Amino acid sequence: MKIVGVGLNKTGTTTLGVCLKYWGLKHLSCHAEAFEAWRRKDLDEVLEWVARHDSFEDWPWPMLYREIDRAFPGTKFILTRRKDAETWFKSLCAHAERTGPTRYREVIYGHAMPHRHRAQCIRIYHSHNQAVRDYFHNRPQDFLEVCWEEGDGWDELAKFLGFPRPSLPFPHANRSPGPWNRWVNRLRRVQGMLSRFSTTEGRSL
Repeated sequence: MKIVGVGLNKTGTTTLGVCLKYWGLKHLSCHAEAFEAWRRKDLDEVLEWVARHDSFEDWPWPMLYREIDRAFPGTKFILTRRKDAETWFKSLCAHAERTGPTRYREVIYGHAMPHRHRAQCIRIYHSHNQAVRDYFHNRPQDFLEVCWEEGDGWDELAKFLGFPRPSLPFPHANRSPGPWNRWVNRLRRVQGMLSRFSTTEGRSL
């Protein structure tokens, strides 16, 4: 089974990726080579990356749900979104201020820096989300929509994916960057400890 995050960036995709990696999946996040292959419409190359991994989020994966669905039946798709489009746009702008212009934003939203293009960016956000919903209409076994800010978390993910629910806390709302980032960093540290423990155990056998 493959799992694809189909939410646009700044919708909680990083958190989704951290959760998927917690379950031990071979995960692929934003990937420059795959993005350029998608931009060139080299579907064979993109699907080769998909074949070698279990789960995906960030670019270019949200743009490939139709192709992945056809090539890999049984794939699970997760649409992450923000509580409203304005919150998403503000997050997109804040991220652009931190990172500067990027090829990804230029290709996806038409502008490397989104600040003066609010209407266009929000239109793309709504259009993408609705297109995904329409495509997976009446397919609840294959599609889940979540919003961390509205309380979704481990329960929804674990039930949808058929995985055991972790005992680690999941932040049910992104109320401020500080607590959210601290939680993500804490979960990453736990992953690191589990990985080191697994390696040590393997060597002792």
